[in-house]
Amino acid sequence: MKLIDTLIKVRQASRELALLEEKTIQQILCDIADSAVASIDELLAANQLDLARMDPSNPKYDRLQLTPERIRGIAADMKKVAELESPVGQVLSQTTRPNGMEIKQLSVPFGVIGIIYEARPNVSFDVFGITFKTRNACVLKGGSDAEATNIAILQLIHRILQQHHLPKEMVTLLPNDHEVTRELLHAVGYVDLIIPRGSNRLINFVRENAKVPVIETGAGICHTYVDKAADIRKAAAIVANAKTRRVSVCNAMDALLIHTDRVADLPTICQPLAAHQVIIYADVAAYQALAGHYPNELLQPALSEHFGTEFLAYKMAIKTVNNLEEALLHIQTYSSQHSESIVTEDKQTATRFTQCVDAACVYTNVSTAFTDGAQFGLGAEIGISTQKLHARGPMGLAAMTTYKWVITGDGLTRNG
Repeated sequence: MKLIDTLIKVRQASRELALLEEKTIQQILCDIADSAVASIDELLAANQLDLARMDPSNPKYDRLQLTPERIRGIAADMKKVAELESPVGQVLSQTTRPNGMEIKQLSVPFGVIGIIYEARPNVSFDVFGITFKTRNACVLKGGSDAEATNIAILQLIHRILQQHHLPKEMVTLLPNDHEVTRELLHAVGYVDLIIPRGSNRLINFVRENAKVPVIETGAGICHTYVDKAADIRKAAAIVANAKTRRVSVCNAMDALLIHTDRVADLPTICQPLAAHQVIIYADVAAYQALAGHYPNELLQPALSEHFGTEFLAYKMAIKTVNNLEEALLHIQTYSSQHSESIVTEDKQTATRFTQCVDAACVYTNVSTAFTDGAQFGLGAEIGISTQKLHARGPMGLAAMTTYKWVITGDGLTRNG
């Protein structure tokens, strides 16, 4: 079947989805969550086929891997999404003009949303949960790395949809074919929005080739700046969490910026990192402060390419700065506008950092690991937008809606 024929069926399914009652949507999401837990062995077996083809040292391996705990977490998130209030149909604004014309701004689904993603099978569940809750049909284009897992997930979802007598085209998985990806990016009139999730290479390809509107969920090159007024106990905890909680995700810290007055505190700040075998690429001042206080085999001189790198591994860079302005300039130069954090007890410095840093999420005395839809109370997220149009930061349910104007009158006509 040609892609255009598939997309026609998806568009038809989106119209049927738009008419579903909220109670039905909630029940289907809960049924899929329960089925995921009941099918753990089936999902893990499919996932193992994919894992067997990937080198465990590959940074994508952790993203690709499913575990019983992760599947239960995915199911729990889907039930949370089911319970959330739907943003669809909400009156965003309302006014009555002097001539009696009533104008309402209503939130509505986009219609059909395409998601292009790499080795992240959890995305298949998360995307379906959020798009279904917001009455959008979705077209999934997963990577070859997760092919077996994605097929198993879609088979599970389709079983539940068919049990409720709904068309399986409400969520469609496209084949692993580069030409199909290009066709999807050019499917104007059939797909309303494309969201890429993955590497800079993938995101750049989508942005440069898409004719369909795109929301970028960019790479996360994230910094933590330890100011001269930082509490070092807080700094050590925040840096360790931001770097080591889960290194393969986009909110993991890649570079530590430290005020020159606090360089002597680097051994204390970095001590928790050694237990995780974190490789540190340190500039001259930082290297001198850490030499003899951090494992030699894990300490290396920083090169220019280490700054502005999303490591996705137990690796990080350290840059020494003389003041806040240098920290801000470094972040402006190398940030991907994802998540940036300052550790300081000086409220004026924190305020200036927050005002000047151009990123989707800016933290004070908080780990960048919190850039996550669930942590923000949004339920499972569809991605972290690093652009400024329509949505920015974690995108939950509301970000998957647009709006239309509904105008009511009584035979009104316009003169002039």
